[in-house]
Amino acid sequence: MSRIGSRFAALAEKDRTALIPYVTAGDPHPDVTVPLMHDLVAAGADVIELGVPFSDPMADGPVIQLACERALAHGISLQDVLSTVRTFRERDTSTPVVLMGYLNPIEAMGAERFAKSAGDAGVDGVLTVDLPPEESHDLASELKHAGLDSIYLAAPTTTDARLAEIAKAATGFIYYVSLKGVTGSTALDIDALSENLTRVRRHTRLPLGVGFGIGTAAAAAAVARIADAVVVGSALVRKLGEHAAYPDRGRAEIVQLLSSMREAIDAL
Repeated sequence: MSRIGSRFAALAEKDRTALIPYVTAGDPHPDVTVPLMHDLVAAGADVIELGVPFSDPMADGPVIQLACERALAHGISLQDVLSTVRTFRERDTSTPVVLMGYLNPIEAMGAERFAKSAGDAGVDGVLTVDLPPEESHDLASELKHAGLDSIYLAAPTTTDARLAEIAKAATGFIYYVSLKGVTGSTALDIDALSENLTRVRRHTRLPLGVGFGIGTAAAAAAVARIADAVVVGSALVRKLGEHAAYPDRGRAEIVQLLSSMREAIDAL
């Protein structure tokens, strides 16, 4: 069982919902990311999603687009992201790390080389936003060979036929996009979300993580009642942007917000 699978299994035994924060590697400065990852774990993160900066993050809203710009301004590459994970693993060998990004940097490196390098660095899963399951066989095969999970997105507009394809290809967990639009959207409809998760569960027994539109402790708790994992990104990344010149202040505010989400989820 992968580190991701083991983490979700352990949480299920305790009837706990996973909390998965997202941050962009290298934002607002390369030296911030590893300490911030450790902060996230201390604040209650069960899995970390680490964004790979990309010049055209089409699924992301302005907050994460700007984070990518800040990271790219420092020259952060996919190799640098893998080095970040390797450094994180010097102190933390148990928290699963998922890389979230786009296909172009992986293609530039090559699927086989990327998968081996990611596995050696301590990455546990990869979510490639713009790679549909029908076209992912080569990368998924290399990831499987390296012991990494392939994670896919599902959304309110995903048909049952496509859900079946996603369920067949996915390992680790499925990331359910709670609403139409890009990251940072806020129009969260819990009733509609509950109905859609029920539909997804007809196709898979994998844990379902829900992201997009979760920016407060109350929203996190509401989603935790019906999902296996709560994913929060823009609400955290925004704080780094607001305090880009004072990253320690941004880190402190992220810890405060993530801790409040953890407390709200655990109080259910």
